[in-house]
Amino acid sequence: MSLVLHAGNTNKNAFKALIAAEYSGVQVELVQNFEMGVSNKTPEFLKMNPIGKVPVLETPDGPVFESNAIARYVTRLKADNPLYGSSLIEYAHIEQWIDFASMEIDANIMRWYIPRAGFAVYLPPAEEAAISALKRALDALNTHLASNTYLVGHSVTLADIIMTCNLLLGFNRVMTKSFTSESPHVERYYWTMVNQPNFQKIIGQKGQTESVPPVQSVKKP
Repeated sequence: MSLVLHAGNTNKNAFKALIAAEYSGVQVELVQNFEMGVSNKTPEFLKMNPIGKVPVLETPDGPVFESNAIARYVTRLKADNPLYGSSLIEYAHIEQWIDFASMEIDANIMRWYIPRAGFAVYLPPAEEAAISALKRALDALNTHLASNTYLVGHSVTLADIIMTCNLLLGFNRVMTKSFTSESPHVERYYWTMVNQPNFQKIIGQKGQTESVPPVQSVKKP
């Protein structure tokens, strides 16, 4: 059985595993015609992930869900994979930045974007708190990248893949040039990453939003 990834072809969380697979020489098949809200509610899908979240990876040994876990699994399929560094401390730093990318970057981008897209109730104080927390995280990331091309070591690691995929939604949807210009090293890093051949093969050409989207009415579940 080959590795089969269940997600839409624009899902930034699915991109993590697909990019890791490109760097690792691992074959991962993305299911065709995946429809969010339909495909992930079938009995077959719910057997793989009972709460219906995507992505899910089918493996010969059973399904794996949660995007970072899937990306780690794919990376581990290659022995001594440089995506996981070359020493114990590099491995620890990679895991450190993966956590940071998830808890400080992705979480706050989502808290900013989701209510504006109509997937949650929009509350201005909550948005202000999310933006403030995101700026704090970007400041820390910018300081680190002022003297580092990559998050860890001197080449792309899994931390860079996950960080870039998490930044992707921000750059595409809510983080305008005037917002990101306060973090020039983050800008340089992001554009360097998304223009790497293994990234471009999966995500294609990406631009940056020119405006923050207006608040949409809350969508029915």
